[in-house]
Amino acid sequence: MIETLTSDDARAAVRLWEETDLTRPWNDASSDFLRAVTGASAAVLGIRDGNTLVGTVMVGFDGHRGWAYYLAVKPSHRGRGLGRQLMTGAETWLRNQGAPKIQFMVRAENNEVVDFYTHLGYVPQYVQVLGRRLS
Repeated sequence: MIETLTSDDARAAVRLWEETDLTRPWNDASSDFLRAVTGASAAVLGIRDGNTLVGTVMVGFDGHRGWAYYLAVKPSHRGRGLGRQLMTGAETWLRNQGAPKIQFMVRAENNEVVDFYTHLGYVPQYVQVLGRRLS
């Protein structure tokens, strides 16, 4: 069952993100998590096996589009449909916020993940993401 995580789950979520190679040194995953769970326009959804957090997805709505980040499923729990459940949960959360569309970024070289999302019905948007650090 999908639940909305709280700040008490930060450590377990970040450990899962590290285990699934989602973190990068230039992004503070703990701060990302805490901003999401304490903000009004974002959340982190999770699935547990007993007391162990085995899946997450961070969702946010910027008023124009819904975004998904940090979709992670513990390697030992893959192939059970948890990723699909989490993305369905993200879509539901975003619909409830009034978001007309969901989008997310996948590293270009991550073909396995692109294949996963394609299987769920997502299609490339053919845009280029630009950015720069504000701190």
